Amino acid sequence: MHGAQGPLLLLPLLAVCLGTQGRNQEERLLADLMQNYDPNLRPAERDSDVVNVSLKLTLTNLISLNEREEALTTNVWIEMQWCDYRLRWDPQDYEGLWVLRVPSTMVWRPDVVLENKSQTYSTNEIDLQLSQEDGQTIEWIFIDPEAFTENGEWAIRHRPAKMLLDTAAPAQEAGRQKVAFYLLIQRKPLFYVINIIAPCVLISSVAILIYFLPAKAGGQKCTVAINVLLAQTVFLFLVAKKVPETSQAVPLISKYLTFLLVVTILIVVNAVVVLNVSLRSPHTHSMARGVRKVFLRLLPQLLRMHVRPLALAAVQNTQPRLQNGSSGWSVTTGEEVALCLPRSELLFQQWQRQGRVAAVLQKLEKGPELGPSQFCGSLKQAAPAIQACVEACNLIARARNQQSHFDNGNEEWFLVGRVLDRVCFLAMLSLFVCGTAGIFLMAHYNRVPALPFPGDPRPYLPSPD
Repeated sequence: MHGAQGPLLLLPLLAVCLGTQGRNQEERLLADLMQNYDPNLRPAERDSDVVNVSLKLTLTNLISLNEREEALTTNVWIEMQWCDYRLRWDPQDYEGLWVLRVPSTMVWRPDVVLENKSQTYSTNEIDLQLSQEDGQTIEWIFIDPEAFTENGEWAIRHRPAKMLLDTAAPAQEAGRQKVAFYLLIQRKPLFYVINIIAPCVLISSVAILIYFLPAKAGGQKCTVAINVLLAQTVFLFLVAKKVPETSQAVPLISKYLTFLLVVTILIVVNAVVVLNVSLRSPHTHSMARGVRKVFLRLLPQLLRMHVRPLALAAVQNTQPRLQNGSSGWSVTTGEEVALCLPRSELLFQQWQRQGRVAAVLQKLEKGPELGPSQFCGSLKQAAPAIQACVEACNLIARARNQQSHFDNGNEEWFLVGRVLDRVCFLAMLSLFVCGTAGIFLMAHYNRVPALPFPGDPRPYLPSPD
């Protein structure tokens, strides 16, 4: 029984001894390497030697871009390779130990970080280089497809890497050489198209539709346009919170919102002007002959507008006028102008020729029938009742004539307002369509170039082989 248990206990003890012996080799190697090692000293055997440092950047995640602060947040791995002569050993002296992993704080590290303001070494101490794999220099930011997470707002178009050497700077100056990694990204526009651009276009279209209201509805037009203006201002404030506060460049979306604000303000101005013209009357404004010719004859024909023909008295408002006492009216017959008599006398004589005055006098006086030769030759010789009746008729005629002239004048100004409203509608519609199309075309052609650097034909990408 005791003889059988001996070999079973020997195997665990042998495994423990071998493991202890392996750890002791690493400890002994680490102790030998760090015996006189100073991590603050540059690994150069002579002062004139230059340490070659190879850099490789691996991008794992493009987190966000704060446009207002102009800060790009990424997750990257920086791989640096250099040769330290103080960390050499013969693997045969340590039982074939080839690799030793130690904490980075125990060895010298080049002071290279992804910040322009970081401390760098001069070219006399460190020579920065891009890493090489399979004889090819890695002139791009490496992306591991298994570890990389795509960003939902930005798409990476180019990711070149370049060695930059400032030949004008002294060799001993820090920052003479640097490795620059570029990320050329392009915004994915779907979010802004759905949430900002499309609502702005629809709201601005409502402002264009106010021209379909009557010309005299200026108050309603201004109300709709001002509401649209307030909505556009809200969108502009939302965009202004995200764009950087710089005067070097203006985002296209800010240009478009500003353009929409200008169009809406012009629509408000047009509505006020059209309302002012539509509410004019002959008592306050007299229409010039050129205005009547352009807005009542020429433009309606060009715009295919249906304009009701005006009354004769409204069109021929330049004919001579006669005065009857203290009141005046338009004279529309050549006979009255030739006689140069008061309208009451002309009316009385006309009735006399037609025999209507005789019939009236017969009914009033209830006397025998009188011939035309027995009738008085002037209204002044007629009875007072006839004179009062004629004067009342004249008063009614003058009032109707003046009201007709006033209505025709109002109608003229209203028609001018309609024509002006149609002209403004066509002008604002053309401006809105052309401006929107122009800014969208600017966005279409504002793309990342096919090559990362103008004039440099290299794509800075791995070769297809």
